[in-house]
Amino acid sequence: MRLRSALMMALEKHINAEGWTLAEAPRALGVTRSRLSDLMRGRVNLFGLDALVNMLTAGGRRVEVHVAKAS
Repeated sequence: MRLRSALMMALEKHINAEGWTLAEAPRALGVTRSRLSDLMRGRVNLFGLDALVNMLTAGGRRVEVHVAKAS
């Protein structure tokens, strides 16, 4: 859940940084406007990790995962 939330926040930050309108962002990310609306409203339970990674990649971002030893 935390990873999905972090990816959603990264997407929202990216959309804002690019200055995309609500019409431009769905095209750039390869999703519908309603899907973008769910993202912007923080509906974490509606998104899988793969969907979020795909949206970030379509938007020009690279996603990296770091796994560390538990302390």
